[in-house]
Amino acid sequence: MQFGTKAIHAGIEPDPSTGAIMTPIFQTSTYVQEEPGKHKGYEYGRTQNPTRDALQRNLAALENGNHALCFASGLAATDAVIKLLQPGDEVIASNDLYGGTYRIFQRVFAPLGIKFHFIEMQNLDEVARHVNAKTRLIWTETPTNPMLNVVDIAAVADIARQNQVLLAVDNTFASPYLQNPLDLGADLVVHSATKYINGHSDVIMGALICNDSDLYERLKFLQNAVGAVPAPMDCFLCLRGIKTLHLRMEQHCNNAEKIALFLQQHPLVGQVNFPGFPQHPGHEIAKKQMRRFGAMVSFTLKNDSLEKAVAVMSATNLFSLAESLGGVESLIGHPASMTHASIPVEQRRQTGVLDSLIRLSVGIEDAEDLIDDLAQALEIGVSLRKK
Repeated sequence: MQFGTKAIHAGIEPDPSTGAIMTPIFQTSTYVQEEPGKHKGYEYGRTQNPTRDALQRNLAALENGNHALCFASGLAATDAVIKLLQPGDEVIASNDLYGGTYRIFQRVFAPLGIKFHFIEMQNLDEVARHVNAKTRLIWTETPTNPMLNVVDIAAVADIARQNQVLLAVDNTFASPYLQNPLDLGADLVVHSATKYINGHSDVIMGALICNDSDLYERLKFLQNAVGAVPAPMDCFLCLRGIKTLHLRMEQHCNNAEKIALFLQQHPLVGQVNFPGFPQHPGHEIAKKQMRRFGAMVSFTLKNDSLEKAVAVMSATNLFSLAESLGGVESLIGHPASMTHASIPVEQRRQTGVLDSLIRLSVGIEDAEDLIDDLAQALEIGVSLRKK
């Protein structure tokens, strides 16, 4: 089954009681049992929900996995993964990653005795050098947030496999349409389904997908025991969003390529981070493991001026100044003060998150209108520079 067909049909059947083609919203907290322990597969809404089950089957199919679990947010999914570990265990993680992930690693789990090493994951020698007898997990994003670095999933998976270490890949920036880490050897795929999977900026949700049944059972236990599960309505909305994922991602990518090229040629813009450029250090790896290059673009302004960056971000009309990404509408954001503010300043700057860095989530509007919007906003930055 091809991706578009899977997005619409995989794991989804018409409702047997009514024939409804759309999965119903099972808005219930509990289920009637015929007698104690005898039921129709459902006991309590935290543990099981038919709407959530349909979404989990669908997500597993999209990532070519055997199992999927949904959570109340991407960070709730991340929390479940780290709860697989014990005090004294060590994790190797990307040094360029979402600020919320860094925060939960360092401020929630590090005080409990789990040690995190933040390294340049593109450097395979660095990855291998940090693996030791206490390493239990390698955690990476690719493309990374916000610098759009590309990590060779298959190569890191080889290192993980040789050392009997789990590899979790946050696939949020790519979506299952562009990249399938399980096919490349990863053990776990992590998603903030809030983003491209749902795609309409009206749901907060996370997901984990894997092949190993034992790993699935451990995570399923945590999903139920901790209880950070999504609401049935959110699952319904996410199922609805997935049906157009392949169509949306094509338009997202088309627009991002045009906008990245426009920014690269603009005199006020410094560095443009986009894996689709042949000169991007991860371009060849991205070509190998992704179907297209995604719809996230980040760039700096020349002379690294926070004042100019704020002026540009405040002057857009179609790009909305907001956190998050992956919705049909275009967003513009400032990682240093928004999504990555929880990372210490010096550590941010070492990875390239400068005060003038601007991150774009390119939506599915007409590319020409988006370019015109950025052009007029950058002109405001030029005017500020001349004052």
